[in-house]
Amino acid sequence: MDWSSPIWYAAYILVLIGLAGFGSHRLAIVFLYLKHARNHPKPQSFFKELPVVTVQLPVFNEMHVVDRLLNAVAALDYPKDKLQIQLLDDSTDQTVDICRDGIGRLKALGFDADHIHRSDRTGYKAGALENGTRMAKGDFLLILDADFVPNPDLLQKTIHFFSDEKIGLIQTRWGHLNRSFNVLTRIQAMFLDGHMELEQTARNRSGRFFTFNGTGGIWRKSCIADAGGWEHDTLTEDMDLSYRAQLKGWRFIFLNDVETPAELPIDMDGFKSQQHRWTKGSIQVCKKVLPAIWRSDVPFSVKVEATFHLTSNFAYLLLILLCFLIYPNQQSQPDFGKLTYYIINVPIFFFSSVSVIVFYLFSQKALRPGTWWKEIPYLPLLLALGIGMSISNAKAVIEAIFNHQTAFVRTPKYGISQNKATDWKKSSYKAIKTLTPFVELLFGFFFLFIVIEAAMKGNVSSAILLLPFPIGFFYTSLASLSRMVSSESGQTASEVAKRK
Repeated sequence: MDWSSPIWYAAYILVLIGLAGFGSHRLAIVFLYLKHARNHPKPQSFFKELPVVTVQLPVFNEMHVVDRLLNAVAALDYPKDKLQIQLLDDSTDQTVDICRDGIGRLKALGFDADHIHRSDRTGYKAGALENGTRMAKGDFLLILDADFVPNPDLLQKTIHFFSDEKIGLIQTRWGHLNRSFNVLTRIQAMFLDGHMELEQTARNRSGRFFTFNGTGGIWRKSCIADAGGWEHDTLTEDMDLSYRAQLKGWRFIFLNDVETPAELPIDMDGFKSQQHRWTKGSIQVCKKVLPAIWRSDVPFSVKVEATFHLTSNFAYLLLILLCFLIYPNQQSQPDFGKLTYYIINVPIFFFSSVSVIVFYLFSQKALRPGTWWKEIPYLPLLLALGIGMSISNAKAVIEAIFNHQTAFVRTPKYGISQNKATDWKKSSYKAIKTLTPFVELLFGFFFLFIVIEAAMKGNVSSAILLLPFPIGFFYTSLASLSRMVSSESGQTASEVAKRK
């Protein structure tokens, strides 16, 4: 046996233990959800006179969805004299004219509506919100991204929770306008359902910290000011402000039974840019607020859960390390005996892999009690996509660790719903130019070789367990490369984001 074999095996086990730790946290979330699922929040009282609400709509080059958003906001079941609409427009293309015309239509209908256009995109979305908040007339701010389509009863179902003056935020659960558009949107919906239905509900109802999701929520304006306002030193200004506000003592409420539908990214480039921003931003927030959390006087259990939450994306680094450790381990595992092998590997496999399946199945069963079983065939693809995204997201983690600054890259939206399949491939949004898909392709071939080699040696179980690796890497790489090849006009999302 080669002298380095125990070193490789030890590193392999340590990486798996780390992944298993994050997996066990998922099971803890499921436990908290089941324990508190019936504790539905209720308003302390009801406003006798409805307060003024400012609806803030931050947009940037959203030509395909602005009109849909404005129409939905105009349909909100709320008195016009209690509603102010701010279209916070940082656009650099024809979206500016669409916004101006849309606000003109709302004014003609009697709405108090403003088109606030910035030519200087300082702070990106956080900067736009900060600028709009200074001019907001309402004591409460409903924030909706351009791809969201709020239901008419959104404000009526949420505003009365603010009768408790300690409540700083009401967050609603995201729905999906185009869940069944393609396989990618179907899997994304499962990812978000797990976060929204299980994580947000469990954290909120068990007294843990939970965060504003950037949209589909209502803030008390004084809460934002007390927490220090919108800051733009991270890419996830929503998570940053949430932790700062809760550390100040403000309480948040998550309403999993109030759905606010939105459009999911329909191509791999859009999904990658969104996940890269979220991943990098969460690590930036981790570095910024985690020390303050541990210095605070909140309960120890709350500190631990917040630590798991803020560090969860480090799992992508562990997954990349696992990729480099798998092949040497396959070649020269030290023989500690079959019993020891199973005692070590079976629990680790359960907590690192099975826990993921359990987590997402529970979320589907909670949201779709009669049809949840129809999502089971997508679980292997969900695992594969999570693996395939590891390179792009690990890159985001590393950038955050070393303070590498990048622009806020917006996620393209096309105005697509379940029943409206426009020719999005001819859109002016062009594919992002990056080497990441080529790296993913190399990983795909590498793991295809490992799977074939394992199968040829008769190790069928290993081949099956490793199969999601080549599938995931080939999927993420080829989906990006095909988009890159077919894209013929327009600007890349990164070029658009950098223009000011």
